[in-house]
Amino acid sequence: MQQMPFLFNQKWSFNSMKQLLAHGLRRSLCLLCAASLMFPSLTLTASAQGKVVLVRDAEAEQLLRDYAKPIFKAAGLQNASPEIILVNDKSFNAFVPDSSRMFINIGVILESETPNEVIGVIAHETGHIAGRHLVRLRSAASNAQIISVIGMILGAGAVAAGAVTGSSDVTGGGAAAALGSGAIGQRSFLSYRRGEEAAADRAALKYLAATRQSAAGMLKTFERFAEQQVFSARFTDPYAQSHPMARDRYVSLATAAQQSKYFNQKDSASLQHRHDMVRAKLYAFTNHPNSVAKAYPRSDKSMPAQYARAIAAMQSRARGAQKAIDDLIRQQPNNPNFYELKGQALIESGKPKAAIAPFRKAVSINPNEGQYLIWLGYALVSSNDAGALPEAKSVLKKGLQRDPNSNIGYSQLAIAHARLGETPQADLTTAQGLLIRGDLQAAKRYATRAQKNLKRGSPAWLQADDIVSYKEPNLGR
Repeated sequence: MQQMPFLFNQKWSFNSMKQLLAHGLRRSLCLLCAASLMFPSLTLTASAQGKVVLVRDAEAEQLLRDYAKPIFKAAGLQNASPEIILVNDKSFNAFVPDSSRMFINIGVILESETPNEVIGVIAHETGHIAGRHLVRLRSAASNAQIISVIGMILGAGAVAAGAVTGSSDVTGGGAAAALGSGAIGQRSFLSYRRGEEAAADRAALKYLAATRQSAAGMLKTFERFAEQQVFSARFTDPYAQSHPMARDRYVSLATAAQQSKYFNQKDSASLQHRHDMVRAKLYAFTNHPNSVAKAYPRSDKSMPAQYARAIAAMQSRARGAQKAIDDLIRQQPNNPNFYELKGQALIESGKPKAAIAPFRKAVSINPNEGQYLIWLGYALVSSNDAGALPEAKSVLKKGLQRDPNSNIGYSQLAIAHARLGETPQADLTTAQGLLIRGDLQAAKRYATRAQKNLKRGSPAWLQADDIVSYKEPNLGR
């Protein structure tokens, strides 16, 4: 088990993902279903335990949004841009569960040397969303010609549910259902999937051309996959794959991609720098400090290398950690991410009051970043200064408006309410945080308690009522 002291973490169980794929609460709650967050340390949870571990980082998320913005516009999605969510998985993969969310593994960034490689992945996944492949996929799965696939899908669901609940009976039944599915139906279903993958590839080329960007990064990704498959390709049935074989995809796309007049277009130096910085940050937070020292030796004087070494020093509680972060700030005094890192290092070392100033500076540079506001609110609450509580409450509310899925934001706001003697509001905020963590029953208990002491019909009372009356969606329909 590995820990990362900096990054926020959200663990989504199988049931949480089901709720995410269905429908949520009334908009007034501004919540994602069933997520949890731990602070300040991130504990990695094995996927075999039914958990999807999410990474929260303002710098990385903003970079991905900037990568995606022109692609979404080219695809006609600018008015309903999908939310990009980072997954703490070092494998090179991405997926879209619905039309409003795109999940990207941190491995995509860690393995990509250029922004263009990541942009190619985003363009491909955007092709699935714009092509409404997920809607059509559900329609295809219900077709009588491939009805046997339904048993496979439901069996996989039962296995996942069994893993979460710890029920051996459920798990065993699910496995039997999955194994009993017909091979012919499975091949037909996967063939349909391969057709959608090819369509998403073609759409990605169109979006890249429309935004005057190269498809070279996309080709490099497929070439990487093809090399990984070279030793197993002789023994692999390409028709049993949900995606086309990487070499076949590479060959089919190479000609079209190279014909684009933008094929030799390079990423801007500023975008490449931002990519290198985020890549260094993620590497430093997901690897042992000794590995960071090898990947970014002291002979490397670049800013990304300094960034990685500063984070590694903070993780190992090295004496020179604060100096390393201050050196970064001296070189780029208007970089809010460095002040955020400084504040986190101070909190990690048990100095929350001293962390207020750097977090305040980060907010002053970028007042619209919810995560900076929540960090500031956290430091204000943790300072144990009663006079700081009104500001903490205000700051945390602003932060949650911009980032409504932060469990730590709700928990700190609940503490601020409680210390100010605002017990009903503390109960309601606690209920919202519990809902974020996926503890629906506990959330309902706190919401019920809050309702008893809130004015009937008030906005707060209605929010509590949303939680009390909420029922998990019936996904069997």
